[in-house]
Amino acid sequence: MAPALFLPGSGELTEHDVLIIGSGAAGLTAALVLAEKCRVLVLAKGALDGGSTAWAQGGIAAVLDEGDTFEDHIRDTMIAGAGLNRRETVEFVVEHAPEAIRRLVDLGVPFNEEAGALHLTREGGHSHRRIVHVNDATGYAVQEALIKAARAHPNITLRPDMVAIDLVTDRHRTDVKAGGERRVWGVYALDARTGKVECFSARATVLATGGAGRTYLFSTAPRGATGDGIAMAWRAGARVSNMEFMQFHPTCLYNLDVKNFLITEAVRGEGGHLKLPTTGERFMPRFDPREELAPRDIVARAIDHEIKRLGLDYVHLDISHKDPEFVRGHFPNIYERLLALGIDMTKEPIPVVPAQHYTCGGVLVDLAGRTDLGGLYAVGECSESGLHGANRLASNSLLECFVFGDSAARDILARWDEFEAPPPLRPWDASRVTDSDEEVVIKQNWTELRRFMWNYVGIVRTNKRLERAAHRIKLLKNEVNDYYGNFRVTADLIELRNLLQTAELIVKSARARRESRGLHYNRDYPATQPAARDTILVPN
Repeated sequence: MAPALFLPGSGELTEHDVLIIGSGAAGLTAALVLAEKCRVLVLAKGALDGGSTAWAQGGIAAVLDEGDTFEDHIRDTMIAGAGLNRRETVEFVVEHAPEAIRRLVDLGVPFNEEAGALHLTREGGHSHRRIVHVNDATGYAVQEALIKAARAHPNITLRPDMVAIDLVTDRHRTDVKAGGERRVWGVYALDARTGKVECFSARATVLATGGAGRTYLFSTAPRGATGDGIAMAWRAGARVSNMEFMQFHPTCLYNLDVKNFLITEAVRGEGGHLKLPTTGERFMPRFDPREELAPRDIVARAIDHEIKRLGLDYVHLDISHKDPEFVRGHFPNIYERLLALGIDMTKEPIPVVPAQHYTCGGVLVDLAGRTDLGGLYAVGECSESGLHGANRLASNSLLECFVFGDSAARDILARWDEFEAPPPLRPWDASRVTDSDEEVVIKQNWTELRRFMWNYVGIVRTNKRLERAAHRIKLLKNEVNDYYGNFRVTADLIELRNLLQTAELIVKSARARRESRGLHYNRDYPATQPAARDTILVPN
């Protein structure tokens, strides 16, 4: 085990060998494996349970049912991903899924059971029932179990309210280092409670920072989903891939006061119908033979089409034809939340609209979660492993977190002797900046960015819309970079800077893809090319 490390400028000692940025399913899975042999520090952006994991309603996909096979799950994943998936990654994740479920059961996750076995539900794009769940709040139950286990482990230190700013690399060294491997040594992070920026160093760093949903005006993602890990890795010199593939969940509650409440895929999986509010007509049969169980990209585009064609604000998701006890039993949390808003889903339809839901692209990684940069790993939604391709299959997201969190941790342990102790590093220098008297700039730019990304880089795109978005991003980036260079950092400023960087990567990737595939639909290139190719962006 490494000796305690002194952090220049912090005045503190740290005894941590591995740094994990993010406290969701991917980060805590990695922490629990690493902690058997290493001292692990986990930085959470806000509360420990404030990330996307706790928001996941549906469940975790795994082949556990008699008659289901790995090959079926692989095929369903690749069909949903429009052939852009890397098959070796899909095989790796699918074949490790049952093991991941067993580990969660051992942690005490109270999965639903039926007749002495795990109850399995079905969701869009799946050919079998294979979704393990805890009612309609699977992510919350998983997050609670992981946090409990991490808190109990003596080798894991949890730090909430730490906002990562930038990765610490060789350019931050105080000794002389000529050439060699590009290397990450940790991160600069803002303590949101004290306003102090600290430098955290480690032999290995794991990004588990989640996606970039808040780039868009309407999103099911939590407030902190601002693409931090993707933006930091890009600035440090790592490649990113397939950022044009932003998944829009078909069914987010339409409510002007509650803008990000997801209605789980399982409502359609258990027989819910999508209908026009004007006539009550089911419209999905006109778009796909799988009807409501088609993959998310198809269902979202169908809803978007009907809303724009008829000038609607929303469509209806109706499961009121099912037995009320069945509905309340399968969706207790959604039922109670809707009832509090005056909607009884056992008697009436639910108004829904599509909303940004998942970032399928991210930092390019291999099967061990390794990035281009020495000492840096990326796992979960901030990474692009090849699992999801051009569209994520429902309930493969939490699964990816568990499989890759475990894989990255085991790779770090296996290669531990290759990781050097961190060199002397420069502390954060705030001597030449002042407090801002123009915070309105941040609020204005944040609102403007999210609105034009929704209008120009949403479910349906055109070359002209993408060009307009690129122009606006360039202007806003110049403003924010000037602001960043002159004023003390705040959590809002850090997030806006990362949102703009991520938005630029999304637009750049979308403009490079001259076809429509999966989640990326461009009216100027409506056809799908015969060969599926990744969009890989390389930093200058």
